[in-house]
Amino acid sequence: MQEYRNGMAANLIDGRWVKSRKTEANGQCVEVALLPTGAVALRNSTDPNGPALLFTALEMDAFLDGAKKGEFDAMVVVGN
Repeated sequence: MQEYRNGMAANLIDGRWVKSRKTEANGQCVEVALLPTGAVALRNSTDPNGPALLFTALEMDAFLDGAKKGEFDAMVVVGN
C-alpha cells in the first residue's frame, strides 16, 4: 500500500478527486479524495501537483460539522 503523508505532491495520490459543483464554473476550489486508509486528502484545484493536506475521518467530520453550522462563515469574503 502507498504511504501517504502531509505535504506530499497531490498528483502522487492515487484516488478520485472530487470538487463541489458550485465551483465548476470558475474552476477554483478545494478538491478532496478519500484514501484507502479512511483519511481524506485535500488539494487546491488550481495547483493539482502541489501539496496535499491529509486529515483523519474524525478531523474531517469535526470540520464539516462546523462548516454546516456556519462556524467559518466570517472567514469567507465573496468578491463583487
